[in-house]
Amino acid sequence: MNGILVVNKEKDYTSRDIVNIVSSLLQTKKVGHTGTLDPLATGVLVLCIGKSLKISELLVSTEKEYIATLKLGIETDTLDITGNITKEKKVPNLTKEQITNTLNQFLGTTTQEVPAYSAVKVNGKKLYEYARNGEYVELPKREINISNIELINYKDEYITFKCTVSKGTYIRSLIRDIGISLNTYATMTSLTRTKQGIFNIESSYTLEEIKKDKYELLDPKDILDIPKITIDKYLEKKVKNGQVLEKFFDSDLAMLLNKNGDLIAIYKQYKDNYVKPYKMLN
Repeated sequence: MNGILVVNKEKDYTSRDIVNIVSSLLQTKKVGHTGTLDPLATGVLVLCIGKSLKISELLVSTEKEYIATLKLGIETDTLDITGNITKEKKVPNLTKEQITNTLNQFLGTTTQEVPAYSAVKVNGKKLYEYARNGEYVELPKREINISNIELINYKDEYITFKCTVSKGTYIRSLIRDIGISLNTYATMTSLTRTKQGIFNIESSYTLEEIKKDKYELLDPKDILDIPKITIDKYLEKKVKNGQVLEKFFDSDLAMLLNKNGDLIAIYKQYKDNYVKPYKMLN
């Protein structure tokens, strides 16, 4: 079994939980996800099945869209509502215009400090392990990009907003920074990933639907934005052997299909006039 499965993750499941459940339902160990969602979060979780695992990195690098809700006035150790409150501050009188202006300040490329409770490694150890042991460690910073952010609602110290962000962006950290910019604190109360690249929540499947076989696997060759080239049997043999070839396509990457339309490999630019295997799928 090979393909891409878009799951609508439910609350209180880890991404690993979803991988294990789908692996059991589809009776294959070759299942992996392309972007972690916290247990509190719901929404789009893209799974690669079988040989499609080999192209997972091509799906990870895409933008993601979220709808998030935060509570003003508090900050927790985990930066979400499941953690222990560590800071409190009175919430100033805010208008929707003030909030919108503040959100817009985060547009573009900025540097973000990752959360203490995250799986990012420092000196070979995950940050959440330091946090749970009460050990101090300097939190890494990452360059992120926010291409869109808009206010959806503000009521009773709760703000709901939508944003489109680059790979590696932590919404919990963004919410922390929004709170500080509003002269108070903030913590995340809910999060839904509505899009990852071309995948959206409307075309995702719940675990219940997957259990009932009401789902469809997507073929990588139909979703990757990479040129397709059909090759003859002579060239197919060389490709299957992983040979370096004289360049026969104009792009940096190309999907190579056999006469039956099966994706057998993705080749990439190598030196000036040559191409070599990037991903072997058959």
